[in-house]
Amino acid sequence: MDLPNPPGPTPPDAAKRFTQRSAAEWVTFIAAAVILLGLVGLILFDWQTNQNQPPAFAVTVSEAVRVTDGRYYVPFAITNTGGRIARMVQVTAELNLEGTDDETGEQQIDFLSGHETKAGSFVFTHNPQGGDLVVRVASYRLP
Repeated sequence: MDLPNPPGPTPPDAAKRFTQRSAAEWVTFIAAAVILLGLVGLILFDWQTNQNQPPAFAVTVSEAVRVTDGRYYVPFAITNTGGRIARMVQVTAELNLEGTDDETGEQQIDFLSGHETKAGSFVFTHNPQGGDLVVRVASYRLP
């Protein structure tokens, strides 16, 4: 005896599976896509323009000298204004005073990426405000 098979659930039509997107969803999707593409474009542009610029340095010395235990601490900040990374950046300070020997100090910054700023201090036994203080970058290495 052949019994007819009851009709099973019919597969939903492909067009019925997806609901139509509202205008707000499309606007949100387009805005998010534009923002994402803009960010990726800016990152690629920045990478392309800065990758070929060699390291360049700007050293600023603070006027606020701190005195502790008879020593003069002179804060400084160094910024890599170039695009490439610099290693082993050597910063030197020379204090020229009349009537006494010159004092020198050295700082070594291990790693300074492009547009990064690091700070430190030089320590002197004489007041640097009474003489001529020269702070400069003496050398660096490329990675």
